[in-house]
Amino acid sequence: MEDPQLKAAIEALLFVSGSPLSLDRLRGIFDEAAPESIEHQVQTLRQEYENRGSGLMLAEVAGGWQLATRPEQFGWIRKFKSVKSSSKLSRPALETLAIVAYKQPITRTEIEAIRGVNIGGIMRNLMERRLIKIVGKKDVPGKPMMYGTTPEFLQYFGMKDLSGLPTLKEFQELEAGEDVMEEVPLEHTDETPAADSGNEHTQEVGAAVSPKEMETE
Repeated sequence: MEDPQLKAAIEALLFVSGSPLSLDRLRGIFDEAAPESIEHQVQTLRQEYENRGSGLMLAEVAGGWQLATRPEQFGWIRKFKSVKSSSKLSRPALETLAIVAYKQPITRTEIEAIRGVNIGGIMRNLMERRLIKIVGKKDVPGKPMMYGTTPEFLQYFGMKDLSGLPTLKEFQELEAGEDVMEEVPLEHTDETPAADSGNEHTQEVGAAVSPKEMETE
């Protein structure tokens, strides 16, 4: 396969993919192409979008590459899609997510000790959005479950890996809208989370949006 054909094929796959494509995945698809050639064409595509000032960009997130809109275009996309405020993460959810991100692996009890409130509903919401997951059980009496972030968490915030984590203040500033989840005084509750419902999430202000997410809901 000639380089122009390879580049065009990679671009097409990036466009239709709903999640980041890793170089290993691309190498598995284009098994007749040299690995270094695939990486070169990905970098060429990234630079081409950058050079022409496109509204699209090739972003490296969650261990792979994804074709997405530029963050500065999100205002127009939001206007087009008429995103509802209730679909956003609330400030309590962002604060809880920040604790999980920085302290992982961490138990629900440990999170509640930091926040001082019951977070059962918030944890269920974050799991339904696939932003956190169970990563094991702590080796203490009762074997409470421990939680950590997911690849979808990295994709949601447009980060390559956890080294790109923002500060807690930046987490809080991501959302200035109304809180959509009610908090209750801390009580002793079970560690059992709700099953993952597979619900899709909506990108926050300033986040990149993939073409898949731009489709009519």
